[in-house]
Amino acid sequence: MPDLTAADRLAAGTDTDDHILVAWAREVLDTEIAGLFSVRDALDSRIAQAARMIDGCCGKIVFTGMGKAGIIAQKAAATFASLGISSVWIHLADALHGDLGRVEARDIVIILSYSGATDELHTVLPTVRLIGAPIIAITGNPESLLAGAADLVLDAAIPREACSLGIAPTTSTTAMLALCDALAVIVARSRGITAELFARYHPHGSLGRRILLRAVDCMRTGERCPVVGPEATVGDAILEATRTRNGACLIAGGDRALLGIFTDGDLRRGLQRHPGLLSQPIRDWMTSKPIVIPDTMMAVEALELLKNRQVDEAPVIDTNGRILGLLDIQDLVARGIF
Repeated sequence: MPDLTAADRLAAGTDTDDHILVAWAREVLDTEIAGLFSVRDALDSRIAQAARMIDGCCGKIVFTGMGKAGIIAQKAAATFASLGISSVWIHLADALHGDLGRVEARDIVIILSYSGATDELHTVLPTVRLIGAPIIAITGNPESLLAGAADLVLDAAIPREACSLGIAPTTSTTAMLALCDALAVIVARSRGITAELFARYHPHGSLGRRILLRAVDCMRTGERCPVVGPEATVGDAILEATRTRNGACLIAGGDRALLGIFTDGDLRRGLQRHPGLLSQPIRDWMTSKPIVIPDTMMAVEALELLKNRQVDEAPVIDTNGRILGLLDIQDLVARGIF
């Protein structure tokens, strides 16, 4: 008899109740949590030794593994790299077909295999030994081929898999992932990694943008920055702001020295006082002491300044008071600064 689909079971009134499915899900999580506690309790000085080996490595950290363990190894390599620890991932099967050429004697090879008895290890282990790179094994079997060949073994043994059949890698891969995370974090902490260093490796991430981007990286310049002289009329300033699609216009003297700013708000308030405002000199209606953003200010600081002062635009100036550009709050939000 073919397996029934979920819709068939529901129609036949045999579909599993929600509370049973929730209970099963909790059982999986409980099993994996218990596995993590087991791995934590088994930690000893070997993880400290592994951390010191990695910290003192003058090459790169090479992660490898097969199947689900290989996927965990790939993630571990990405985590190490994101923390500034030079690392790469090699699929264990590809290692047998040329990728071992990436491994040097100055590297450290970290091999993930819960059983420690994967067929590919019979060929890979002697070759890595021939290259001369030390091996760190992350395995649940301390009596395995991998454990016997490794310079250092990290115990990832768990009581049981969360899979109801006790077969599919579930708790074991969670344990290996957690061990790799722990190793990466303690190495990074021992190296004194800072948010600034982390941002350097994540320049397009939200943290990287907040820490690395300056106001000058986000401002409008050239043809996008509206500037008129003090003799221009209010109408001229409005046309320049409209042409450049801005809500304000900057007023500059010789050598682009900032004299003031004229905004949409200034226009509305001015029209209430003087109906013939458009033909008046802009110097008489501009805000002569506007909020300014120094060229050294970070983008996140500029955002806070604009928000606190409740303005949408501000000129960016150099140390001599010359206009470099116009910063609009919308540009900061578009760059992920919020």
